[in-house]
Amino acid sequence: MRARMRLLLLVLAAAVCVSNAQTNNNSNDNKQQQRSIWDEAIKFNTKTKDSCTMVVSGAGDYTRLRVSCKGQTPGRSYYCDFQGKPNLCRAYNLNPRHYFTQMMWDLRKLSHACQGPRIYRPQMCKKYPDEAQMTFLASWPKTTTPKPSKPVQEPRRPAVPAQTKPATTPKPVKPQSQPIKPQPGKGPQTKKTTLKPGKTTTRPTEQPGSKASRMATEYCWKSFHGICTYFISWFQN
Repeated sequence: MRARMRLLLLVLAAAVCVSNAQTNNNSNDNKQQQRSIWDEAIKFNTKTKDSCTMVVSGAGDYTRLRVSCKGQTPGRSYYCDFQGKPNLCRAYNLNPRHYFTQMMWDLRKLSHACQGPRIYRPQMCKKYPDEAQMTFLASWPKTTTPKPSKPVQEPRRPAVPAQTKPATTPKPVKPQSQPIKPQPGKGPQTKKTTLKPGKTTTRPTEQPGSKASRMATEYCWKSFHGICTYFISWFQN
């Protein structure tokens, strides 16, 4: 009876040891997975064959990522830091390494790993706000995106004032006196002179021609002297 009891206790003790060993192995596996996220760097090559590594670290409530690269030409090396709160994304908490792997897929398409977009949005957390994304923080050496050059403006020449001609005052136009044209069918108007009744004096009888000529000279213009003489002598006859 005692031998059976001792055997049973040995079996129970062995079972407890096996269960403890299994729990220790599981905890070690979890620790190794946790270390793989923070300690094992993600490596990739850029479009220009720069060899780069991604190392994740914690900074308070933020997660920080450093991307370090070395080029094939001597002296070509650079790095840049990103920071964010990807833990706000549920998919990140389930598989953090895959989050940075998706980010790496975008980085390797660049010629310079630190000259990409300011905010990276991996597909698994694309719908989340900017706070949950990795945002560019700093870089060395400082990378500046070249701004489009402005066209060089030629120096403006001083504007020469236009020479203004002195204003010429219009000369007053003298009204031209137009000669009065005689209306057709009407002869020149002659002023009628009224003879004052005077004393009648007896004159010697004159011939009709000489009397008509004298009257034409007296009452008609010189140019109409012949016509007046004719009509006066006609009336007298």
